[in-house]
Amino acid sequence: MAGCAKRCKQGLVKFVLSLHKLITGTLKQDKIDDDFELSVVCHRPEGLDKLEAQSNFSKRELQVLYRGFKNECPSGVVNEDTFKQIYAQFFPHGDASSYAHYLFDAFDSAHSGSIKFEDFVMALSILLRGSVREKLTWTFNLYDINTDGYISKEEMTDIVRAIYDMMGKYTYPALKTDTPKQHVDAFFQKMDKNRDGVVTLDEFILSCQEDENIMRSLQLFENVI
Repeated sequence: MAGCAKRCKQGLVKFVLSLHKLITGTLKQDKIDDDFELSVVCHRPEGLDKLEAQSNFSKRELQVLYRGFKNECPSGVVNEDTFKQIYAQFFPHGDASSYAHYLFDAFDSAHSGSIKFEDFVMALSILLRGSVREKLTWTFNLYDINTDGYISKEEMTDIVRAIYDMMGKYTYPALKTDTPKQHVDAFFQKMDKNRDGVVTLDEFILSCQEDENIMRSLQLFENVI
């Protein structure tokens, strides 16, 4: 379990670094990425005053975010294929497509099939500046794949397998075939307080708040911008 925790933390750190590079506009994409973006109808975001009121960012910070977003996404929107291509750059030894799919759905809160600048800002507002409960709620929603308000063992198994695929086959120590199941069983042993076979939002938040490692990992986001 220690090895799995280390790999998950490495993934989280890489995600933070990818956010930082996207924010500052330093990601470089090739021609096929540009073709993907130009195939999408251009989108102009809402006024910065409105976004400033809705988010935890200042107008100056929103201007920096918008510059970085437009630098990577000239059309003003990101479709799932492009999102996967961007995200895959940070996991060259693994297959990040499944996890990127779940992450894309979490950013695409309206389930429109694309991430607009507003979606990007509101997610970052929670991840970087939100309260502990807001950050944990966002994470819970990421794991609650079918959005029924519960995390099932099947959903958690899909997430864990996606994380293992993302980290790659050449991890150390080498993964055993039953490792995902062991991880999911440990997750439910810890978080399913009433042993009803699912984890609720309240159970998830309470269990995370009791775990010092999880609480420390939330702080990784705080200095991205």
